[in-house]
Amino acid sequence: MTTLRSLLTPEKPDAPTPHLDRVTPLAAMPGGEINVHGSHLEPYGTLIPHASIGDISSPVLMSRPTRATVRVPEGTITGDLILHRSGVASNPLNVRVAVPMAENLHPVANPAVDADGNVYATVSGSRGQAVPVSIFQIQRDFQIRPFVREMMNATGLAFGPDGHLYASSRAEGTVYRISPDGASSTYAEGMGIATGIAFDRDGNLFVGDRSGTIFKISRGSSTGASGEIFVYATLEPSIAAYHLAFNDAGTLFVTGPTTSSNQVIHAIDRDGNATAFYQGLGRAQGMAFDVDDNLYVAASLRGQRGIVRIDRHQDATLVVSGSNLVGLVFLEDGNAALATRDALYHVAMEVEGRQLP
Repeated sequence: MTTLRSLLTPEKPDAPTPHLDRVTPLAAMPGGEINVHGSHLEPYGTLIPHASIGDISSPVLMSRPTRATVRVPEGTITGDLILHRSGVASNPLNVRVAVPMAENLHPVANPAVDADGNVYATVSGSRGQAVPVSIFQIQRDFQIRPFVREMMNATGLAFGPDGHLYASSRAEGTVYRISPDGASSTYAEGMGIATGIAFDRDGNLFVGDRSGTIFKISRGSSTGASGEIFVYATLEPSIAAYHLAFNDAGTLFVTGPTTSSNQVIHAIDRDGNATAFYQGLGRAQGMAFDVDDNLYVAASLRGQRGIVRIDRHQDATLVVSGSNLVGLVFLEDGNAALATRDALYHVAMEVEGRQLP
């Protein structure tokens, strides 16, 4: 029956069912934001859509007809995302969420991984701060154990071709060589504010001095001994650290975080000549390459923080969303360990990392 009220306020037809096509970026940290792409994602009348990932309610920060932005709450794990609108649920779409590996750490650069899949991360501390355990080992089953004690401000980590872990101390300007049982010995001194470190395929070690120098330490004539030390390249000083990574061709890539949102990633050739590989990131830090020579870096891209992939054509894409990231290392089976300022996280990325020396 038609009434005066129905003529004045006609009922709305049933809301079209929202449909989800894809999610960007590839994965997210707890607290990160993802964009859901599809159709019928906008508010219906005054009703704003809401989302869930698994059994966790997830806030919708913005919704338009073809895109909605969803925050990934703390405690979320990988699961199906569903968008709910006016009592109607969308199709499910799988979302990858990083899970904690180890907490109460203080990484300031990339973690490192050994041949057995164990991951190593620092408790770096503030400058001059002594901590009981400087480097922890996180085993494949996420069990954590102390590995190196009483190293002042352990900063950069890298495994050498000899299978030993090497660590820089930014307080001492020293690089230490660490045996598989955690015993450390001095490998090189006088490295300034020694931060990021990386080996090339010939076994030479490169060290980033935060005040603006890249040192090259030639491989010694005997196992465990360093050779000649000289200045390889000079860059602008960084407010935090230098982070180093080699691609397959042997080019050294360097980031040095600044306050700029238009930061450069430097590429240094074998003769020590530096050029700008990519410009346009905010606070770019730790880096890693995959087997296809795509570069992954902890940075901000167009205001979004996380892990950014830069391909060989210098196209940049956010692949993991999340705050406070300082570095990463690729693991087996396409997974990665992500380092924040106080923890390590594990995430499936379906990326095969470049095999390190």
